[in-house]
Amino acid sequence: MVLIDNCIDNKLHLHNTRPMIPRVLEKHLRGVAGKFPVVTITGPRQSGKTTLCRSVFAQKPYVSLEAPDVHAFAAEDPRGFLAGYPDGAVLDEVHRTPDLLSYIQTIVDARPVPGLFILTGSANFALLRSISQSLAGRTALLTLLPLSLDEVRRFPRHPSDLWEVLWKGSFPAIYDRGLDPDTWYAGYVGTYVERDVRMVLNIGDLLAFQTFLRLCAGRTSQLVNLSALGADAGITHATAKSWLSVLETGYVTWRVPPLHANLRKRLIKTPKLHFLDTGLLCYLLGIRSAQQLAYHPLRGAIFETWVASEILKARLHRGKPPNLFFFRDRKGMEVDLIVELGRMYLAVETKSSHTIAEDFFVGVRTFKELMETSPSPRRVKSYVIYGGTTTQRRTAATVLPWSAIDTGKWWKNGEA
Repeated sequence: MVLIDNCIDNKLHLHNTRPMIPRVLEKHLRGVAGKFPVVTITGPRQSGKTTLCRSVFAQKPYVSLEAPDVHAFAAEDPRGFLAGYPDGAVLDEVHRTPDLLSYIQTIVDARPVPGLFILTGSANFALLRSISQSLAGRTALLTLLPLSLDEVRRFPRHPSDLWEVLWKGSFPAIYDRGLDPDTWYAGYVGTYVERDVRMVLNIGDLLAFQTFLRLCAGRTSQLVNLSALGADAGITHATAKSWLSVLETGYVTWRVPPLHANLRKRLIKTPKLHFLDTGLLCYLLGIRSAQQLAYHPLRGAIFETWVASEILKARLHRGKPPNLFFFRDRKGMEVDLIVELGRMYLAVETKSSHTIAEDFFVGVRTFKELMETSPSPRRVKSYVIYGGTTTQRRTAATVLPWSAIDTGKWWKNGEA
């Protein structure tokens, strides 16, 4: 009875909340829910998974498995728990009860109704491992990251200055409730370290982990050097590797692999580190205002991370695989981001400067020449995304201002 009452209260609460801004993922979510009996949405804490699911599937009961009594019921009597939802439900934080997925498998095998169960979770490694064991072939797997730039603009009060956009970051609560970013990120880091990190990995010294987290922030847009990172944090190479995996599990950081093109050149084989949200990144770096960011020595690296994350969101929120790489040879020639679209590459260079300079085009021009004359030629379309305001179509590349990044069709084969 307690569980039923909770669900009724949750439904009533849903109708009293403010309207959700449209999310790009919604279209893809509705599409796969009409084909698969289970839809699983992963993503960082507070990215909007619950709000999206409760809006799109308002007719379904909503159950949070984070509530202690609900969690205990689902863990101790999974059959009885699921029997209370013969027409399915939205099950939030399902990674907390991974054994429940085996029982969901039995239900959907007997009754493969499209969109029967909608599952959400934050700890992607634990959740993906459980899904691969129980729901392979039965669930569509989607990722909801924080707001993209075009989604931020859907709020009545949104920033229009580049550095304010990067400093505030992209978590919905900051825009929906008008919260101070510094205060909100302090709470977010505390919750993440105290709860999510401990759930994924048994870390005794949380202060050391927080130090490691901040050291990673100082290396955004750089090649991953675990030995140097571990030495600076006072931990072993193995521990640094393990802790970096924890950050990826919690959708704090992500690694972009190098492009292994079929070229007669020696290429870098080390991945590049990025953060998924520049607001969190700025907080960890001690940047407390947009003005401070505008003059910060890492502003170029932070801008590159923002561009990479925006393109990642554009792809994931439309159900596309990342297919993102970077290119660097051992002589230092580099392109910040490569988007693979079938037999075509989009080469993306990022520059935080407000003024277009000729050296912006060196990397993309060289990369295009290399790829078009390689043993396995690929067509290359080049872009330079910069901190200014003017769009230009040059021979070497299309120049896009940062504010027009959402006009690029980063997910489409052919012309982008």
